[in-house]
Amino acid sequence: MTNDVRLIDYLRERHSTPVAQIKGPAPDAAELDDILTSAVRVPDHGKIAPWRLVVYRGDVCVSLGETFLEIASAQNGEMTDAAKEAERVRFTRAPLVVGVISTAAPHAKIPEWEQVLSAGAVCLNMLMACEARGYVANWRTEWVAYDAKALTALGVKEGEKVAGFIHIGSSDFPMPDRPRPQLADIVTYA
Repeated sequence: MTNDVRLIDYLRERHSTPVAQIKGPAPDAAELDDILTSAVRVPDHGKIAPWRLVVYRGDVCVSLGETFLEIASAQNGEMTDAAKEAERVRFTRAPLVVGVISTAAPHAKIPEWEQVLSAGAVCLNMLMACEARGYVANWRTEWVAYDAKALTALGVKEGEKVAGFIHIGSSDFPMPDRPRPQLADIVTYA
């Protein structure tokens, strides 16, 4: 077995590119298929695939932005122009968004918690798969992942939950690292 130095380097330097810094191009259809194929190669106790993926791009993202604005306006009342624009562009900030939807449910043998963790692993694998193909990505949820009306607009079914929205594209934004936890503060040995 040989070490994949590129993977080691990626893991040591991993960071999220801010969504505001993500632009085109995004992966084409074939590249996206490769990314999604890699993303779903995660631990999945029982081989039940307790997640599904929804791809949002183009006009559907513009339409979703108008829907998000309607929902936010109804809930929040008067909004500033900047707040309205933030809702309109929520899914157009990056040229491609993939929803990772957890379908975790009670199961005779597989704990629901393990199913939820598997969906989270899909999100992280997708970030790594994007990076491996020369793209950047950011894992977000935001209020739309928890609002019943927004979830309906996003195609999330009753009983499902959003594990994350992966915003994907390109960037030339230099990413400074942020403070990371010190191992001495988070690791204990039993």
